[in-house]
Amino acid sequence: MIKFTVISTKGGVGKTTLTANLGALFADLGLRVLMIDADVQPSLSKFYPLKDPKPAAGLTEVLVRGELAAGCISSTAYPNLDIVVSDDPEGSLPHWLLNRIDRGFRLRVALNSPAVIGAYDCVLIDTQGAVGPLQDAAALAADILVSPITPEILSAREFRDGTMELLERLEPSSALGATLGPMKAVIYRQDRTNDARMIAAGVREDFIKLKGRVTVLDTVVPHAKAYKEAATLRTPVHRHERKRQAVTPSAYTVMHSLAWELIPSLQGTLVEPLSEREEAA
Repeated sequence: MIKFTVISTKGGVGKTTLTANLGALFADLGLRVLMIDADVQPSLSKFYPLKDPKPAAGLTEVLVRGELAAGCISSTAYPNLDIVVSDDPEGSLPHWLLNRIDRGFRLRVALNSPAVIGAYDCVLIDTQGAVGPLQDAAALAADILVSPITPEILSAREFRDGTMELLERLEPSSALGATLGPMKAVIYRQDRTNDARMIAAGVREDFIKLKGRVTVLDTVVPHAKAYKEAATLRTPVHRHERKRQAVTPSAYTVMHSLAWELIPSLQGTLVEPLSEREEAA
């Protein structure tokens, strides 16, 4: 089982959309996927329809009990794709965690529960933009950190500074038995302007200097309306836009490329067209 945490110290960079679309693509590629909404603003919890309109117990019970039981997992309308919903609208969980000595490790331990181990191939954790104990717990639960960067000068600066602060704060946790996973940065929502391309190039140069602590992936997610349309329709973007009559690659192509970089063993594996799957059924 591989665990990803999608993280950024800046809000509004596309973490939830990226988590939802990666989760759905991995599921369509045949992996058993569990998404976890670790944001007190439950955007991921509402991204896809659930099979049962009343979701199971969610993140609060997971963290308070320190165990992820089957009763905390809800099924989405899409095969192989489940979710632990965010159920803390008052934002009390970060305050509760703050008073725990084991606050950084509770989610990590919970993911070793029998309801998860052996039941899922992949876990994707969405996080809040605010720095705090909930974000830290999500980061320390992951094998790999994935961070979207929008190629805007202020966002790029915040990513560089915020990322270094995050790494410096959490890397000492390895002395306590929780190794912080490598960070993979994704240039996200890049438009076709020269300015955006220059900033993206600058981001890559900045992180070459970090001696491998952060890797910027080759795949670039473009700024395209298909991603917003798919979110509105509550459907995975790779299903929504399979082909595109333009220079910019389709969402189907982009999301596959990103998935292959994150899980190299999937290289070359493609989601079948939905109509073919339906005909086969």
